[in-house]
Amino acid sequence: MIMCTYKKICITNRKLVKEPYFERIEKLAASKEIDMIILREKDLPETEYEKLAGEVLKICRKYDQLCMLHSFTDVARRLDHPYIHLPMQLFLHMTQEERKYFKKIGVSTHSLEEALTVQEMGASYITASHIFATACKAGLEPKGLEFLKEITRAMKIDVYALGGIHPDNMEQCIEAGADGVCMMSEYMNGDLQL
Repeated sequence: MIMCTYKKICITNRKLVKEPYFERIEKLAASKEIDMIILREKDLPETEYEKLAGEVLKICRKYDQLCMLHSFTDVARRLDHPYIHLPMQLFLHMTQEERKYFKKIGVSTHSLEEALTVQEMGASYITASHIFATACKAGLEPKGLEFLKEITRAMKIDVYALGGIHPDNMEQCIEAGADGVCMMSEYMNGDLQL
């Protein structure tokens, strides 16, 4: 049994929530089990995302919970929130000046080459995916634990495993060198006890 010194990260998806969304966010933010929330909600247009983010950030601040906004760098600036998680392509298209605003930038990666590139360009941490089979990537072969080991050995910044992770396999990711694990379904649908 590994001592729980690794990070547990919730990636949001309001379509999976069985209770009122903000109630679920409040439970997650208040939980001592979660180290970070990534507010993904990638189907929302920017204006709706900004409105949702404003409410989620109020909840997260109440509990001193780190929340990474996702994709919308302009929303993060308007909300005066210098914490962002980006898909690889959005990160690559940011200027050095744009990057300077953010205190923490996470980047989604899917190969060792991508991971090394974003590390060199100043990413704070990466997610490496997808490790196990997941409904989010139905039909796509998972990358597996050897892929995760290869990335964690090469990186100087934190690596968070993503994809098909649940309580029964999260420790395998940590044993493979990950600094933490990301889960969506387990945290959002309320099946996992906090």
